[in-house]
Amino acid sequence: MAGYQAQKDDVVRRLRRIEGQVRGLQRMVAEDAYCIDVLTQVAATNAALQSCALAHLEEHLNGCVTEAIVKGGEQAQAKVSEASQAIARLVRA
Repeated sequence: MAGYQAQKDDVVRRLRRIEGQVRGLQRMVAEDAYCIDVLTQVAATNAALQSCALAHLEEHLNGCVTEAIVKGGEQAQAKVSEASQAIARLVRA
């Protein structure tokens, strides 16, 4: 089961809101909106995606990783490594 199962409705709601922001960006470009206005909305969309990603990461650390550490063994190290790689991808993005 996914670590975010309890917050699944919230995650879907956030992603739908982001999807709406992207559609708004498409509309702005199609309608030749002012460049700075488009860039402002791109920044807002990026911030929303980052917020969603951080919430997911927190759920993963508090759920999946913590559970694996409690169980111990190779699975614990694998989950920590997996989380570290995910954090690295988020930092580079």
